[in-house]
Amino acid sequence: MNINPFLGENTPLPSLHRVIMNYPHSTIHDVKNHVITALDAALPQSGIQIGHHVAIGVGSRGISHLPLIVKTLCDQIKALGAIPIIIPAMGSHGGAESLGQLKVLESLGVTEEYCEAKILSSMDVMKIDEIMDNVPVYFSRDSLSMDHSLIINRIKPHTKFKGQIESGLYKMLCIGMGKHQGAMAIHQAALRHGFSAVIKTAGDSILQHANFRFALGIVENQHDEPIEIQAIHSWDLFDQEIKLLEKAKAHFPKLPFKNLDVLVIGKIGKDISGAGMDPNVTGRAFDLMEDDFSKNISVTRIVLLDLSEKSQGNGIGLGNADIITEKLFRNLNYEKTLVNALTSISLRKAFIPIRMEDDKSAIKTALLTTGIRNTEKLRVVIIKDTRHVLEFWASSALLDELGTLPEATVLENVELQFTQNGDLDLFQASFAP
Repeated sequence: MNINPFLGENTPLPSLHRVIMNYPHSTIHDVKNHVITALDAALPQSGIQIGHHVAIGVGSRGISHLPLIVKTLCDQIKALGAIPIIIPAMGSHGGAESLGQLKVLESLGVTEEYCEAKILSSMDVMKIDEIMDNVPVYFSRDSLSMDHSLIINRIKPHTKFKGQIESGLYKMLCIGMGKHQGAMAIHQAALRHGFSAVIKTAGDSILQHANFRFALGIVENQHDEPIEIQAIHSWDLFDQEIKLLEKAKAHFPKLPFKNLDVLVIGKIGKDISGAGMDPNVTGRAFDLMEDDFSKNISVTRIVLLDLSEKSQGNGIGLGNADIITEKLFRNLNYEKTLVNALTSISLRKAFIPIRMEDDKSAIKTALLTTGIRNTEKLRVVIIKDTRHVLEFWASSALLDELGTLPEATVLENVELQFTQNGDLDLFQASFAP
C-alpha cells in the first residue's frame, strides 16, 4: 500500500517519556513446592487411587510457570500410582481443531516430553445435562471416560462481563472443557440469559453430573507473577472463586489514566488476552451482551502494530481497534479468527480496521485523526501489550497527571524513531521479551 501524505506523513510526532509503575512485588518464589503443598491437602480427599486415570484440563492462556505447574500436578498424581492425561481445555481455540489445540499447548511449553504425561487432544464431547430453556451442557468425552477430571486455570477479570465470578474455574469447566460445542452453547445462551447466570448454572450442572474433583486456581499480580495457587474442591469451588477474583481485581494491571487520545499496542493475541487485547485496559468492548468497560478508560484511537506468534494467526480483538498495520494483517489467519468470533458471538472482534503499511504511518494516521492539531497536547501511550502495562511510554501531555501518582517513575525523554521498514525502533528496543 502507498500512503497518501495527506493521511499523516507530515504529521509531527510527540516526544515521549519512559514510565515505570512501581507496585508491590510480592510473589510466590518456589512455585513447585507451593503447588505440592496445595496438593498435599487436596489429593487425599480426591478419591484418586492406584491405577486410576486422571484428566487434567489445561487452557490456552499464557499463565506464568504453566508448564511447571502442569508437570508438578502430573508428578504428584503419578506418585499416587495413578495415570495423568493432559486434556486441552480451550473451547474453540486452536481453530476448533484437535491438532490446533495440541499446538497451542506446545507453544505454551506444555508437552508430553516435559510433563512426562500423555496429551489427549480431541474435540469430542458428551451432553451431560440441559439447563434453563433447553440449553445443552457439554463436557469433554475423553475426560468423562476417565476416573477423575481436574483443571488448572488463572482467575482474572473477564473481557466481556462483570459478575461474582468471571474468567476462571467455572468458565473453564463449561467453556474450556466443553470444547467447541460447549463454548457455542454457552455463548448463545448468554445472549438470552446473561453470561454470569449461564456460566454459574452450567458450572453447577457439571459439578453435579461430571467426574470433576478439584481445580488448581491461580491469581497473578501486576507483574504477571503468581501470588496465590490454591487447590479447590468441587464443593467449595464457587465460594473460593469469588474470593480469588476479588484478589485478582486488586492486583490487575491497568493504565493509570481515564482518557487517552491515542493508545499504541505492540501486539495482540490469544496468549495475551481471550479478547486479543483486554478491554479492562483499553476500555473497548462493542459486542452484544458485553458490559461497558469505558468507565475504566476511554481512548479515541487505538493502533495495533502486530500479532503475537503464540496466537498462531488468531487475531480476535483486532476489530476493537481503529488502525492496524499490514504486518499484522499478513500474520492474520482469518479462518481461526472467524471461528473464535462466531463461537463467542463476538462478531465485531473479527472486523478488519483501517490498514496502514507500517508502524510509522499507522501511528501518524492515528495522531492526525484525533482532531487535535497541537501535537504536544496529545495524550499518547505506547504499550507492549495489554498484559504488560507496568512499563510504557507516555507523551508530555500526561506528565502533570503522572506527577500526582506516587507509584509512577518518569524516566528518560525520547523521540520516536523508526527503522527503514517503518517499524517502531523504540518499541523493538525497549519492550523486547
